[in-house]
Amino acid sequence: MMPTRYLLDPEGREALARLMKRRPLLGFDFDGTLAPIVMHPDEARIAASTSRLLETLAARVPVAVVSGRQVLDVRHRLGFKPTHIVGNHGAEDEFDGPDPRVVTTLAPFREAARRLEPLLNEAGATIEDKGASIAIHYRLAPNPAIAREAIAVLMREMPPGIEAETGKRVVNVLVSGAPHKGDALLRLASRYGTDAGFFVGDDTNDEPAFEQVGHEWITVRVGPRLDHSHARYYLQEQAEIDEVLRLMLEAAG
Repeated sequence: MMPTRYLLDPEGREALARLMKRRPLLGFDFDGTLAPIVMHPDEARIAASTSRLLETLAARVPVAVVSGRQVLDVRHRLGFKPTHIVGNHGAEDEFDGPDPRVVTTLAPFREAARRLEPLLNEAGATIEDKGASIAIHYRLAPNPAIAREAIAVLMREMPPGIEAETGKRVVNVLVSGAPHKGDALLRLASRYGTDAGFFVGDDTNDEPAFEQVGHEWITVRVGPRLDHSHARYYLQEQAEIDEVLRLMLEAAG
């Protein structure tokens, strides 16, 4: 893994300017990237200024939102119409729907989650069934350690072919080998006829994208520099996203 560099330094700005001359695919995670992290997931929205910038960009180049949320969930939170939305960490396409194999494979775990839901709720954790993935949230838990213990009980019920991925106060339950964000971005790049792109995200489920896309891409992790991230660049905080979008528009001409 190469060390990451600050995207808004002169070198990062120059890289963005060069990229925008190539009509790239622009990919964005949602929570913690386009929208600030909030205590309750239902409250997440993109700021009006961010939506306006993205709407202008989407009129010039392909803009994709690639989220862990379901497509229907994320769509009404954007305030603009992107070129494409991918949900469920890459396993649900806006036009093709969720991968049916993934939905079916999750059925045994889904049953276990329903059975243990009272235990999880008592610990302050909640289950979000998104069809092609399941999330166990504990951001609102009074005691996160107790919530993690309750989630660990559920994880012992995990059948073969299912895996867990820990994020920011959430455990994502995914099907092994299911399409991830990296797969989705490469598929979209082919669909929209470009070999160059940009992707920015803030959590562990964005790492497959950072790792898989090629050197013709600019990849960005939101948050302080992380030596274990595969992203080439970083932003200090989510609030810097508007400056990135403005730079893109300036370079696009």
